[in-house]
Amino acid sequence: MTTLEAPARIEEVPPTPQRMTYADFRAWAGEDTHAEWADGEVILLMPPKHVHQIMVSFLDRLLGAFVRVFKSGEVIVAPFELRIKPGGNSREPDVMFIANAHRDRVTPEKVIGPPDLIIEIVSDESVHRDRVDKFDEYEAGGVPEYWIIDYRTGHPRRADFYQPDRTGHYQRVTIDDDGVYRSAALPGFWINVNDLLADDPDWLKALGRIVGPERLTEILRSEMGA
Repeated sequence: MTTLEAPARIEEVPPTPQRMTYADFRAWAGEDTHAEWADGEVILLMPPKHVHQIMVSFLDRLLGAFVRVFKSGEVIVAPFELRIKPGGNSREPDVMFIANAHRDRVTPEKVIGPPDLIIEIVSDESVHRDRVDKFDEYEAGGVPEYWIIDYRTGHPRRADFYQPDRTGHYQRVTIDDDGVYRSAALPGFWINVNDLLADDPDWLKALGRIVGPERLTEILRSEMGA
């Protein structure tokens, strides 16, 4: 079984919040504004670091390819607004998967209602937000699966996968003895945690492990028009 160490505790210095209504937030925030709105306060999000973008790109390509091959739904990466409940907070998850059955939740401007899977990549200023604030929100909002990935430089790499129990409360899912996590929200999808947390994660190699080399060859030939 893969053993994951707890990350070292750090001191966070969040941006100074600005109070405003959601309507004012929508009027204020431009298309290039990277911010969230929670409990009447605007949270200005710091520009992501390179390692953060490496992980987002890996997940976007891997999940996007898998979803495209099996026509499972849609993968959306930040920045794109999520509002799980009417009157609730406005978030920008790093990665969202929305199954075909829930495609009506995707509008031109935002996702309205719970995605089937949310993935947050921890940054220095988002530790509490991802592990506490959003954890509670996604749990209460009925998000069926939540991943928290800590890929920060200088910290033990860690991946935590959560699914709700019968009472709707998130429980951390135990990884298989071979280091594999199997998604419930995206049937047929699995990931080896060692591949996920590698120094240079290779989405094509990971996809090949999942679908098999022959199917992967077919996919590549199809993409190239061969």
